[in-house]
Amino acid sequence: MSELVEGSLKGIKVLDFSTLLPGPLASLFLAETGAEVIKIEKPIIGDEMRSSYPKWNDESISFSMLNRGKKSLCLDLKDKNSLKVLKPLIEKADILIEQFRPGVMKRLGLDYANIKKINNKIIYVSITGYGQTGPKKMLAGHDLNYIGNTGLLSLSMGSDENTTVPPALVADIAGGSYPAIINILLALRKRDLHQTGSYLDISMSDNLFPFMFWALGSGFVKNKWPINSDSLLSGGSPRYNIYQTKDGSYIAAAPLEDRFWKKFCEVIKLPNKFINMQNNQNEIIKRIRNIIISKDKNYWTKVFDEADCCCSTVKSIEEAINDNHFKIRNIFEKKIANDEGEELPALPIPIDNQFRKKKIVEKAPKLGFDNDTLYK
Repeated sequence: MSELVEGSLKGIKVLDFSTLLPGPLASLFLAETGAEVIKIEKPIIGDEMRSSYPKWNDESISFSMLNRGKKSLCLDLKDKNSLKVLKPLIEKADILIEQFRPGVMKRLGLDYANIKKINNKIIYVSITGYGQTGPKKMLAGHDLNYIGNTGLLSLSMGSDENTTVPPALVADIAGGSYPAIINILLALRKRDLHQTGSYLDISMSDNLFPFMFWALGSGFVKNKWPINSDSLLSGGSPRYNIYQTKDGSYIAAAPLEDRFWKKFCEVIKLPNKFINMQNNQNEIIKRIRNIIISKDKNYWTKVFDEADCCCSTVKSIEEAINDNHFKIRNIFEKKIANDEGEELPALPIPIDNQFRKKKIVEKAPKLGFDNDTLYK
């Protein structure tokens, strides 16, 4: 299999006006595949992520993770002269990414209608919480708001006494960054075929509904709408649940199919009356909890590894990154560097190595680092 040393998107130019997570992660994918990504940042503070903690010496580790291999142009977009600087960049750009609320880019004279007059083949990407239309379009929000407004959070949020905030920023990444990349690649293909650009309205909220396919199906077909932790995939079933061990560790048990469920019940010695019980799932869960908590993690790890029934130990992040499986797969091969010459593993991204640049070590840009070369 041949590999492209400089990445499959070599020659593609990206102007990235976004900050924080959704847009910058999307443009990281583009940078990692060879595109030239220019971050357009406001003076003095730049991308708000630059000030986030924890710090890696003087730099934000989160900013470094998300902006490896990009350029930085510091520009006051409220200054009318900024368009003079941007115009030659817009003329050559293939992709523009912005993440402001609807209407902001228009006030700056940088909306799609104006940009299209300069470059009618540009792919213009707007990432927002609720999209460019609809009564919620101007609402401020973050990931928790978006998953809350779409019903996703209601499916599994802990108990009244101990509500649980999900650890994954599903709306930002799976609702924003990933759909942006999918649609950018489709728009590039469309441009190849028809020599025309595209406007992409990426609504993080809209893009969350595919994650609830099973819940939507239940609601649409039976008018049975799942609620907090009551369903097969949200904690309401003994076949897809989390059980604590004697030493305070946890087992992620997912023996959904009958063949795995039968094996699971066999190795934990679950009494037959619970195996065949249909009506009281909570009673089965309670019985299994009593069994699993009677032995420690090491015991169950050995049992379930031998049984191969879709059950595994819940690992800490530290345990996971040191897992030999991920080491063999080299997912932390790429590195980020800082000005002191220190290196750390870069953020793994879901792009096959054949499409990525072969450069191993890269830095995130200092604010305005590329002003001298980009100002015309």
